[in-house]
Amino acid sequence: IEKILQYRQLTKLKSTYVDGLLTVMDTDTQKIYSTFHQTITATGRISSTEPNLQNIPIRLELGRELRKVFIPTDENYCFLDGDYSQIELRVLAHIAQDKTLIEAFCNNQDIHSLTASQVFHVPFEEVTPLQRRNAKAVNFGIIYGIGAFSLSQDLNITRKEAEKYIAGYFAKYPNIKAYMDKTVQYAEKNGYVETLFHRRRAMPELQAKTFAQRSFGERVAMNMPIQGTAADIIKIAMIQVHKKLQQASLRARLILQVHDELLLEVHKDDAKQ
Repeated sequence: IEKILQYRQLTKLKSTYVDGLLTVMDTDTQKIYSTFHQTITATGRISSTEPNLQNIPIRLELGRELRKVFIPTDENYCFLDGDYSQIELRVLAHIAQDKTLIEAFCNNQDIHSLTASQVFHVPFEEVTPLQRRNAKAVNFGIIYGIGAFSLSQDLNITRKEAEKYIAGYFAKYPNIKAYMDKTVQYAEKNGYVETLFHRRRAMPELQAKTFAQRSFGERVAMNMPIQGTAADIIKIAMIQVHKKLQQASLRARLILQVHDELLLEVHKDDAKQ
């Protein structure tokens, strides 16, 4: 089975990225121009197609090698990458007005270690790398409305343990639980949820006949205001960055957006600024 999985990974890398990138490359400029859409994802995230440049592989050593095919225009330019640190968790802290989370972000505390310390009842300084990793899965899982079953699979633990983690999380961050419940109730009553910038997503899933569809709808209702607000913020940032670059007459341009990060091509002399 391992060989079959390896074969599948290699054929995907070859068809999607080696052959695929060559077919979409502009023959005159030797450049690749992706298409960005604002209306494909339900949360409002920008998505990239033909080719999807938001999904260039990084986990496999070979995938990382493939990233080397992307190079600046010439030797005077470099790539500059900036991203928002844990933007969705920050948005969650704000929307839910959870004091513990807000305080942690204001004090630049490591949020995953804090959650580990809270959920596993250990002093902050004594959190192990494994506990932090598990807490990270819980932190991000909660944003996506994860259930005990999914969490148990992600962390390779029993369902009972996963239930305990989630219960421990909500006990330490009560406002988040209140936000989740309130949002689902709002969506059921009004038929939509919205971001902090009042961009809406209709929620017909909550009226579905099947339990699975309704459960999916509840998870979406909890997640959309968070992920959607993060998407709004990065779009506003893109406009502001673009204007700033022009105002300051910097030799730089925005070339890619990957959800919470921006990639620019910048003249080396302007990179520091």
